[in-house]
Amino acid sequence: MAKEFSDKFYKSGAWRECRNAYKAMRGHLCEQCLRRNVLSYGEIVHHKIELTPENINDPSVTLNFNNLELLCRQCHAEVHDKRKKHRRYFIGENGEIIIEDPPINGENDAQP
Repeated sequence: MAKEFSDKFYKSGAWRECRNAYKAMRGHLCEQCLRRNVLSYGEIVHHKIELTPENINDPSVTLNFNNLELLCRQCHAEVHDKRKKHRRYFIGENGEIIIEDPPINGENDAQP
């Protein structure tokens, strides 16, 4: 489900073109299933580095094929479930809750 800050991006022609081209390049197959020698239809183009209000306008994150992975619904749910299980929560200086997601799929530790 898209977050409010990313609604405009996910409705953009640039994203639709990028998403469709990526799916076609990957043969419409889930990349994680394929690594396990299972053929499964890939439905969701997932951003490995999660989109945030800070990077939503950066095409090197949002439209970069190196940051995308085509997943079936089950694998996509598993990726997000892993992130939720390993999140760290901190209290900021002003009492705000800060959520830190773990790196997944080779993400740099310094990135959210």
